Amino acid sequence: MVEEVLDVDLDPWQKRLLRAFGRGDRQIAVRSCHGPGKTAGAAWCSVYMLLCRFPQKTVVTAPTSGQLKGALVPEIKKWIKRLPPLLQDLFTIKAEGIYLTSAPEESFLEARTSRAESPEALQGVHAEHVLLVGDEASGIPEQVYEAAIGSMSSANATTLLIGNPVRTSGFFFDCFHRLQDQWTTLHVSHGDSPRVTEAFVDEVARRYGRDSNAFRIRCLGKFPKSDQDTVIPFEWVESARQRDVMERNDAARVWGLDVARFGDDRCALVDRTNRSARVLDVWDSTDLMATAGRVKSRWDDAGQHERPRTILVDSIGMGGGVVDRLRELGLPVRGVNVSETSAVSDKFMRARSELWWQAREWLEQQDVRLEPGSDDREDPQDILASELVMPKYQFTSTGKIKVEPKDDTKKRARKSPDVADAFVLTFAEDLSILVNGNRDSSNWNEPLKRNIAVV
Repeated sequence: MVEEVLDVDLDPWQKRLLRAFGRGDRQIAVRSCHGPGKTAGAAWCSVYMLLCRFPQKTVVTAPTSGQLKGALVPEIKKWIKRLPPLLQDLFTIKAEGIYLTSAPEESFLEARTSRAESPEALQGVHAEHVLLVGDEASGIPEQVYEAAIGSMSSANATTLLIGNPVRTSGFFFDCFHRLQDQWTTLHVSHGDSPRVTEAFVDEVARRYGRDSNAFRIRCLGKFPKSDQDTVIPFEWVESARQRDVMERNDAARVWGLDVARFGDDRCALVDRTNRSARVLDVWDSTDLMATAGRVKSRWDDAGQHERPRTILVDSIGMGGGVVDRLRELGLPVRGVNVSETSAVSDKFMRARSELWWQAREWLEQQDVRLEPGSDDREDPQDILASELVMPKYQFTSTGKIKVEPKDDTKKRARKSPDVADAFVLTFAEDLSILVNGNRDSSNWNEPLKRNIAVV
Protein backbone atom coordinates (compact mmCIF):
# COMPACT_ATOMS: atom_id res chain seq x y z
CA MET A 1 0.00 0.00 0.00
CA VAL A 2 2.73 2.48 0.97
CA GLU A 3 4.78 1.85 -2.17
CA GLU A 4 1.89 1.68 -4.64
CA VAL A 5 -0.76 4.01 -3.23
CA LEU A 6 1.45 6.58 -1.47
CA ASP A 7 4.35 6.21 -3.95
CA VAL A 8 7.09 5.96 -1.33
CA ASP A 9 10.59 4.60 -1.87
CA LEU A 10 11.04 2.70 1.39
CA ASP A 11 14.25 2.09 3.32
CA PRO A 12 14.97 -1.58 4.10
CA TRP A 13 14.29 -1.08 7.82
CA GLN A 14 10.92 0.55 7.01
CA LYS A 15 9.99 -2.49 4.95
CA ARG A 16 10.80 -4.72 7.94
CA LEU A 17 8.54 -2.59 10.15
CA LEU A 18 5.62 -2.63 7.70
CA ARG A 19 5.95 -6.38 7.08
CA ALA A 20 5.85 -7.04 10.83
CA PHE A 21 2.74 -4.91 11.12
CA GLY A 22 1.15 -6.46 8.05
CA ARG A 23 1.62 -10.04 9.23
CA GLY A 24 -0.10 -9.19 12.52
CA ASP A 25 2.75 -8.97 15.04
CA ARG A 26 0.94 -7.73 18.13
CA GLN A 27 3.80 -5.87 19.84
CA ILE A 28 6.39 -3.89 17.84
CA ALA A 29 9.06 -1.56 19.23
CA VAL A 30 11.46 0.61 17.21
CA ARG A 31 14.46 2.37 18.78
CA SER A 32 16.28 4.65 16.42
CA CYS A 33 18.54 7.61 15.84
CA HIS A 34 17.11 11.02 14.97
CA GLY A 35 15.50 11.45 11.57
CA PRO A 36 15.32 8.02 9.85
CA GLY A 37 11.58 8.25 9.18
CA LYS A 38 10.16 6.37 12.16
CA THR A 39 7.29 8.87 12.56
CA ALA A 40 6.40 8.29 8.91
CA GLY A 41 6.40 4.54 9.57
CA ALA A 42 3.91 4.95 12.41
CA ALA A 43 1.80 7.25 10.23
CA TRP A 44 1.64 4.66 7.40
CA CYS A 45 0.43 1.99 9.83
CA SER A 46 -2.22 4.40 11.09
CA VAL A 47 -3.42 5.26 7.57
CA TYR A 48 -3.57 1.55 6.73
CA MET A 49 -5.85 0.96 9.72
CA LEU A 50 -8.19 3.74 8.62
CA LEU A 51 -8.33 2.44 5.03
CA CYS A 52 -8.28 -1.32 5.38
CA ARG A 53 -9.82 -2.29 8.75
CA PHE A 54 -13.40 -1.93 9.97
CA PRO A 55 -14.53 -1.49 12.65
CA GLN A 56 -11.30 -0.12 14.07
CA LYS A 57 -9.95 2.33 16.62
CA THR A 58 -6.47 3.84 16.44
CA VAL A 59 -5.11 5.93 19.29
CA VAL A 60 -1.77 7.73 19.03
CA THR A 61 -0.01 9.22 22.01
CA ALA A 62 3.23 10.94 23.07
CA PRO A 63 4.51 12.33 26.37
CA THR A 64 4.07 15.95 25.25
CA SER A 65 1.36 17.73 23.33
CA GLY A 66 4.08 19.39 21.26
CA GLN A 67 5.41 16.07 20.02
CA LEU A 68 1.90 14.81 19.34
CA LYS A 69 0.45 17.89 17.65
CA GLY A 70 3.68 19.10 16.13
CA ALA A 71 5.03 15.84 14.70
CA LEU A 72 3.00 12.62 14.72
CA VAL A 73 -0.52 13.92 14.00
CA PRO A 74 0.62 16.30 11.21
CA GLU A 75 2.57 13.40 9.67
CA ILE A 76 -0.56 11.23 9.61
CA LYS A 77 -2.65 14.03 8.12
CA LYS A 78 0.03 14.67 5.50
CA TRP A 79 -0.23 11.11 4.20
CA ILE A 80 -4.03 11.17 4.29
CA LYS A 81 -3.88 14.18 1.98
CA ARG A 82 -1.62 12.25 -0.41
CA LEU A 83 -4.26 9.57 -0.96
CA PRO A 84 -6.27 9.61 -4.19
CA PRO A 85 -9.17 12.07 -3.90
CA LEU A 86 -11.82 9.32 -3.70
CA LEU A 87 -10.07 7.86 -0.63
CA GLN A 88 -9.50 11.25 0.98
CA ASP A 89 -13.21 11.95 0.74
CA LEU A 90 -13.97 9.00 3.01
CA PHE A 91 -12.64 10.85 6.07
CA THR A 92 -13.44 13.89 8.17
CA ILE A 93 -10.31 15.50 9.59
CA LYS A 94 -10.66 17.40 12.87
CA ALA A 95 -8.20 18.87 15.36
CA GLU A 96 -8.59 15.93 17.73
CA GLY A 97 -8.52 13.16 15.14
CA ILE A 98 -9.56 11.60 11.84
CA TYR A 99 -12.97 9.92 11.45
CA LEU A 100 -14.62 7.71 8.86
CA THR A 101 -17.41 10.04 7.75
CA SER A 102 -20.01 7.26 7.29
CA ALA A 103 -19.30 5.68 10.72
CA PRO A 104 -17.33 8.11 12.93
CA GLU A 105 -17.94 6.15 16.14
CA GLU A 106 -16.86 2.82 14.64
CA SER A 107 -13.73 3.86 12.78
CA PHE A 108 -11.46 6.69 13.87
CA LEU A 109 -7.99 7.83 14.87
CA GLU A 110 -7.59 10.04 17.95
CA ALA A 111 -4.58 11.74 19.53
CA ARG A 112 -4.20 11.78 23.32
CA THR A 113 -1.29 13.17 25.33
CA SER A 114 0.23 10.79 27.92
CA ARG A 115 0.58 12.19 31.44
CA ALA A 116 1.30 10.42 34.70
CA GLU A 117 -1.52 12.32 36.44
CA SER A 118 -4.02 11.29 33.72
CA PRO A 119 -2.88 7.85 32.51
CA GLU A 120 -6.04 7.01 30.58
CA ALA A 121 -4.58 7.96 27.17
CA LEU A 122 -4.48 4.32 26.00
CA GLN A 123 -7.20 3.03 28.28
CA GLY A 124 -10.62 1.78 27.22
CA VAL A 125 -9.87 1.37 23.51
CA HIS A 126 -12.04 -1.55 22.38
CA ALA A 127 -12.95 -2.63 18.86
CA GLU A 128 -12.54 -5.60 16.55
CA HIS A 129 -9.30 -4.00 15.34
CA VAL A 130 -7.14 -1.78 17.59
CA LEU A 131 -3.86 0.04 17.03
CA LEU A 132 -2.07 1.85 19.86
CA VAL A 133 0.88 4.02 18.78
CA GLY A 134 3.33 5.50 21.28
CA ASP A 135 5.75 8.12 19.95
CA GLU A 136 8.86 9.06 21.98
CA ALA A 137 8.02 5.94 23.91
CA SER A 138 10.87 6.29 26.42
CA GLY A 139 9.12 9.32 27.88
CA ILE A 140 5.62 7.84 28.21
CA PRO A 141 4.84 7.36 31.93
CA GLU A 142 4.66 3.83 33.25
CA GLN A 143 1.09 4.43 34.46
CA VAL A 144 -0.03 4.88 30.84
CA TYR A 145 1.42 1.52 29.82
CA GLU A 146 -0.29 -0.16 32.78
CA ALA A 147 -3.62 1.39 31.82
CA ALA A 148 -3.22 0.18 28.22
CA ILE A 149 -3.28 -3.51 29.13
CA GLY A 150 -7.06 -3.74 28.82
CA SER A 151 -7.04 -2.19 25.37
CA MET A 152 -4.83 -5.03 24.11
CA SER A 153 -7.41 -7.70 24.92
CA SER A 154 -8.69 -7.90 21.33
CA ALA A 155 -7.28 -10.67 19.15
CA ASN A 156 -6.53 -8.05 16.49
CA ALA A 157 -4.91 -5.43 18.70
CA THR A 158 -1.43 -4.10 17.96
CA THR A 159 0.88 -1.85 19.96
CA LEU A 160 3.57 0.08 18.08
CA LEU A 161 6.19 1.96 20.12
CA ILE A 162 8.75 4.21 18.45
CA GLY A 163 11.36 6.56 19.88
CA ASN A 164 14.91 7.48 20.69
CA PRO A 165 16.32 5.21 23.43
CA VAL A 166 16.97 7.90 26.05
CA ARG A 167 16.35 5.89 29.25
CA THR A 168 17.93 2.73 30.63
CA SER A 169 14.81 1.90 32.61
CA GLY A 170 11.09 1.82 32.04
CA PHE A 171 8.76 -0.10 29.75
CA PHE A 172 10.33 0.93 26.43
CA PHE A 173 13.77 -0.18 27.67
CA ASP A 174 12.29 -3.49 28.86
CA CYS A 175 10.89 -4.17 25.38
CA PHE A 176 14.47 -4.58 24.16
CA HIS A 177 15.74 -6.44 27.22
CA ARG A 178 13.61 -8.20 29.85
CA LEU A 179 10.56 -8.49 27.56
CA GLN A 180 12.41 -8.96 24.28
CA ASP A 181 10.98 -12.42 23.63
CA GLN A 182 7.48 -10.90 23.60
CA TRP A 183 8.22 -8.04 21.20
CA THR A 184 9.26 -7.62 17.59
CA THR A 185 12.10 -5.14 17.93
CA LEU A 186 13.94 -3.02 15.38
CA HIS A 187 17.11 -0.97 15.86
CA VAL A 188 17.86 1.84 13.40
CA SER A 189 21.24 3.59 13.31
CA HIS A 190 22.20 6.58 11.15
CA GLY A 191 23.87 4.18 8.72
CA ASP A 192 20.55 2.39 8.13
CA SER A 193 18.84 5.36 6.52
CA PRO A 194 19.92 7.81 3.81
CA ARG A 195 17.52 10.31 5.39
CA VAL A 196 20.06 10.97 8.17
CA THR A 197 22.69 13.28 6.73
CA GLU A 198 26.40 13.09 7.42
CA ALA A 199 26.25 16.78 8.29
CA PHE A 200 23.91 15.98 11.19
CA VAL A 201 26.14 13.14 12.41
CA ASP A 202 29.24 15.36 12.23
CA GLU A 203 27.47 18.16 14.08
CA VAL A 204 26.47 15.88 16.96
CA ALA A 205 29.99 14.45 17.08
CA ARG A 206 31.55 17.92 17.25
CA ARG A 207 29.08 19.14 19.82
CA TYR A 208 29.10 16.20 22.23
CA GLY A 209 31.87 13.79 21.13
CA ARG A 210 31.53 10.37 19.48
CA ASP A 211 31.87 8.60 22.83
CA SER A 212 29.05 10.62 24.43
CA ASN A 213 25.57 9.43 25.32
CA ALA A 214 24.14 12.11 23.06
CA PHE A 215 25.93 10.55 20.06
CA ARG A 216 24.84 7.05 21.10
CA ILE A 217 21.19 8.09 21.25
CA ARG A 218 20.89 10.61 18.44
CA CYS A 219 23.14 8.94 15.86
CA LEU A 220 23.52 5.27 16.83
CA GLY A 221 20.04 4.62 18.23
CA LYS A 222 21.59 2.97 21.29
CA PHE A 223 20.60 3.27 24.92
CA PRO A 224 22.86 5.53 27.00
CA LYS A 225 25.73 4.19 29.05
CA SER A 226 25.54 4.71 32.77
CA ASP A 227 28.29 7.08 33.93
CA GLN A 228 28.58 6.31 37.61
CA ASP A 229 30.43 9.54 38.44
CA THR A 230 28.12 11.96 36.58
CA VAL A 231 26.02 14.14 38.88
CA ILE A 232 22.94 14.16 36.64
CA PRO A 233 22.36 11.18 34.31
CA PHE A 234 21.76 11.98 30.65
CA GLU A 235 18.51 10.02 30.59
CA TRP A 236 16.97 12.14 33.36
CA VAL A 237 17.59 15.31 31.37
CA GLU A 238 16.26 13.87 28.10
CA SER A 239 13.18 12.48 29.82
CA ALA A 240 12.44 15.84 31.44
CA ARG A 241 12.56 17.45 27.99
CA GLN A 242 10.04 14.94 26.63
CA ARG A 243 7.18 15.28 29.09
CA ASP A 244 4.32 17.64 29.83
CA VAL A 245 3.42 18.60 33.37
CA MET A 246 0.34 20.29 34.73
CA GLU A 247 1.10 23.55 36.48
CA ARG A 248 -0.89 26.53 37.72
CA ASN A 249 -0.48 29.75 35.78
CA ASP A 250 0.33 31.60 38.99
CA ALA A 251 2.94 29.09 40.21
CA ALA A 252 5.62 30.76 42.31
CA ARG A 253 8.95 31.04 40.54
CA VAL A 254 12.58 31.87 41.19
CA TRP A 255 15.35 33.08 38.87
CA GLY A 256 18.98 32.02 38.89
CA LEU A 257 21.64 34.33 37.42
CA ASP A 258 25.18 33.23 36.64
CA VAL A 259 27.38 36.22 35.84
CA ALA A 260 30.19 35.90 33.29
CA ARG A 261 33.57 36.18 34.98
CA PHE A 262 36.06 36.42 32.12
CA GLY A 263 37.07 35.20 28.67
CA ASP A 264 34.50 33.11 26.85
CA ASP A 265 32.19 32.68 29.87
CA ARG A 266 28.60 33.81 29.37
CA CYS A 267 25.86 35.27 31.54
CA ALA A 268 22.78 33.10 31.92
CA LEU A 269 19.34 33.68 33.44
CA VAL A 270 17.10 30.69 34.23
CA ASP A 271 13.50 30.61 35.47
CA ARG A 272 12.21 27.71 37.60
CA THR A 273 9.02 26.73 39.40
CA ASN A 274 8.43 23.63 41.48
CA ARG A 275 7.71 21.62 38.33
CA SER A 276 9.33 23.26 35.33
CA ALA A 277 12.41 25.22 34.24
CA ARG A 278 13.45 27.21 31.18
CA VAL A 279 16.33 29.42 30.11
CA LEU A 280 15.26 33.04 29.80
CA ASP A 281 18.45 34.48 28.34
CA VAL A 282 22.11 33.76 27.55
CA TRP A 283 24.49 36.52 26.54
CA ASP A 284 28.16 37.48 26.28
CA SER A 285 29.03 40.32 28.64
CA THR A 286 31.45 41.28 31.39
CA ASP A 287 29.89 44.74 31.84
CA LEU A 288 28.20 44.65 35.24
CA MET A 289 25.83 47.55 34.61
CA ALA A 290 24.77 46.10 31.25
CA THR A 291 24.10 42.75 32.92
CA ALA A 292 22.05 44.36 35.69
CA GLY A 293 20.15 46.37 33.09
CA ARG A 294 19.36 43.28 31.06
CA VAL A 295 17.92 41.51 34.10
CA LYS A 296 15.91 44.63 35.03
CA SER A 297 14.50 44.74 31.51
CA ARG A 298 13.41 41.10 31.83
CA TRP A 299 11.76 41.93 35.15
CA ASP A 300 9.92 44.92 33.70
CA ASP A 301 8.65 42.94 30.71
CA ALA A 302 7.41 40.03 32.85
CA GLY A 303 3.76 39.83 33.82
CA GLN A 304 2.67 39.75 37.43
CA HIS A 305 2.69 35.94 37.62
CA GLU A 306 5.93 35.68 35.62
CA ARG A 307 8.04 37.66 38.06
CA PRO A 308 10.10 35.64 40.54
CA ARG A 309 9.82 35.98 44.29
CA THR A 310 13.64 35.79 44.44
CA ILE A 311 16.56 36.30 42.06
CA LEU A 312 19.58 34.29 43.19
CA VAL A 313 22.97 35.41 41.90
CA ASP A 314 26.39 33.82 42.23
CA SER A 315 28.10 36.63 44.14
CA ILE A 316 31.66 35.35 43.61
CA GLY A 317 33.77 37.81 41.65
CA MET A 318 31.80 40.09 39.36
CA GLY A 319 28.45 38.77 40.55
CA GLY A 320 28.68 40.82 43.74
CA GLY A 321 28.51 44.08 41.80
CA VAL A 322 25.43 42.88 39.93
CA VAL A 323 23.75 41.99 43.23
CA ASP A 324 24.40 45.49 44.58
CA ARG A 325 23.03 47.18 41.48
CA LEU A 326 19.89 45.04 41.33
CA ARG A 327 19.23 45.85 44.97
CA GLU A 328 19.49 49.55 44.15
CA LEU A 329 16.93 48.97 41.38
CA GLY A 330 14.53 47.44 43.90
CA LEU A 331 14.57 43.83 42.69
CA PRO A 332 14.25 40.88 45.14
CA VAL A 333 17.85 39.71 44.78
CA ARG A 334 20.12 37.61 46.99
CA GLY A 335 23.79 36.92 46.55
CA VAL A 336 24.97 33.32 46.97
CA ASN A 337 28.58 32.36 47.65
CA VAL A 338 28.67 28.80 46.34
CA SER A 339 32.26 28.28 47.50
CA GLU A 340 31.34 28.39 51.18
CA THR A 341 30.81 25.28 53.24
CA SER A 342 27.28 23.87 53.26
CA ALA A 343 24.96 25.64 55.69
CA VAL A 344 22.44 22.84 55.96
CA SER A 345 24.00 19.40 55.46
CA ASP A 346 27.34 17.88 56.41
CA LYS A 347 27.09 15.52 53.41
CA PHE A 348 28.67 18.05 51.05
CA MET A 349 32.03 19.77 50.77
CA ARG A 350 30.68 23.10 49.53
CA ALA A 351 27.40 24.85 48.89
CA ARG A 352 27.92 24.34 45.14
CA SER A 353 27.97 20.56 45.63
CA GLU A 354 24.82 20.75 47.70
CA LEU A 355 22.98 22.82 45.09
CA TRP A 356 23.98 20.50 42.24
CA TRP A 357 22.72 17.58 44.30
CA GLN A 358 19.39 19.32 44.87
CA ALA A 359 19.13 19.83 41.11
CA ARG A 360 19.83 16.12 40.67
CA GLU A 361 17.07 15.18 43.11
CA TRP A 362 14.64 17.57 41.40
CA LEU A 363 15.18 15.89 38.03
CA GLU A 364 15.06 12.42 39.58
CA GLN A 365 11.41 12.98 40.56
CA GLN A 366 10.32 12.34 36.94
CA ASP A 367 7.32 14.65 37.30
CA VAL A 368 9.18 17.82 36.31
CA ARG A 369 9.90 19.37 32.94
CA LEU A 370 12.73 21.14 31.17
CA GLU A 371 11.73 23.31 28.25
CA PRO A 372 12.58 21.34 25.08
CA GLY A 373 14.90 22.87 22.50
CA SER A 374 15.22 22.80 18.74
CA ASP A 375 18.46 20.78 18.35
CA ASP A 376 20.18 24.03 17.42
CA ARG A 377 23.68 24.50 18.82
CA GLU A 378 22.76 28.00 20.03
CA ASP A 379 19.30 27.17 21.38
CA PRO A 380 19.47 28.13 25.10
CA GLN A 381 17.31 25.17 26.14
CA ASP A 382 19.66 22.77 24.33
CA ILE A 383 22.66 24.45 25.93
CA LEU A 384 21.17 23.85 29.38
CA ALA A 385 20.52 20.19 28.60
CA SER A 386 24.05 19.60 27.33
CA GLU A 387 25.65 21.34 30.31
CA LEU A 388 23.59 19.59 33.00
CA VAL A 389 25.27 16.27 32.22
CA MET A 390 28.82 17.65 32.23
CA PRO A 391 29.91 17.88 35.93
CA LYS A 392 31.19 14.81 37.75
CA TYR A 393 31.43 14.11 41.46
CA GLN A 394 33.42 12.05 43.91
CA PHE A 395 33.47 11.15 47.60
CA THR A 396 36.20 12.66 49.76
CA SER A 397 38.14 10.67 52.34
CA THR A 398 35.70 11.98 54.97
CA GLY A 399 32.70 10.64 53.03
CA LYS A 400 31.43 14.00 51.75
CA ILE A 401 30.16 14.57 48.23
CA LYS A 402 32.29 16.90 46.11
CA VAL A 403 31.04 18.11 42.74
CA GLU A 404 34.00 19.10 40.59
CA PRO A 405 34.71 22.85 40.51
CA LYS A 406 33.47 24.83 37.55
CA ASP A 407 36.99 25.47 36.29
CA ASP A 408 37.76 21.74 36.34
CA THR A 409 34.65 21.01 34.28
CA LYS A 410 35.69 23.67 31.79
CA LYS A 411 39.18 22.18 31.44
CA ARG A 412 37.85 18.66 30.94
CA ALA A 413 34.86 19.45 28.70
CA ARG A 414 36.36 22.57 27.06
CA LYS A 415 33.21 24.43 27.99
CA SER A 416 32.03 26.30 31.07
CA PRO A 417 28.62 25.13 32.43
CA ASP A 418 27.36 28.70 32.87
CA VAL A 419 23.73 28.00 31.93
CA ALA A 420 23.57 24.89 34.11
CA ASP A 421 25.03 26.85 37.03
CA ALA A 422 22.29 29.46 36.63
CA PHE A 423 19.72 26.65 36.83
CA VAL A 424 21.43 25.17 39.89
CA LEU A 425 21.37 28.56 41.63
CA THR A 426 17.56 28.45 41.66
CA PHE A 427 17.83 25.82 44.39
CA ALA A 428 19.71 28.18 46.71
CA GLU A 429 16.37 29.66 47.76
CA ASP A 430 15.66 26.49 49.71
CA LEU A 431 18.73 27.13 51.84
CA SER A 432 17.60 30.70 52.38
CA ILE A 433 14.15 29.56 53.48
CA LEU A 434 15.60 27.13 55.99
CA VAL A 435 17.82 29.83 57.44
CA ASN A 436 15.32 32.67 57.49
CA GLY A 437 12.28 30.55 58.30
CA ASN A 438 9.76 32.29 56.06
CA ARG A 439 9.22 31.57 52.37
CA ASP A 440 7.34 34.83 51.91
CA SER A 441 9.69 37.00 53.92
CA SER A 442 9.93 40.55 52.68
CA ASN A 443 13.51 40.84 53.92
CA TRP A 444 14.98 39.84 50.56
CA ASN A 445 17.32 42.81 50.59
CA GLU A 446 19.31 41.13 53.36
CA PRO A 447 22.28 39.01 52.22
CA LEU A 448 21.87 35.25 52.20
CA LYS A 449 23.25 34.05 55.52
CA ARG A 450 25.41 30.97 55.61
CA ASN A 451 26.88 28.62 58.20
CA ILE A 452 24.01 29.17 60.65
CA ALA A 453 22.79 26.21 62.64
CA VAL A 454 19.25 25.23 61.63
CA VAL A 455 16.84 23.94 64.26
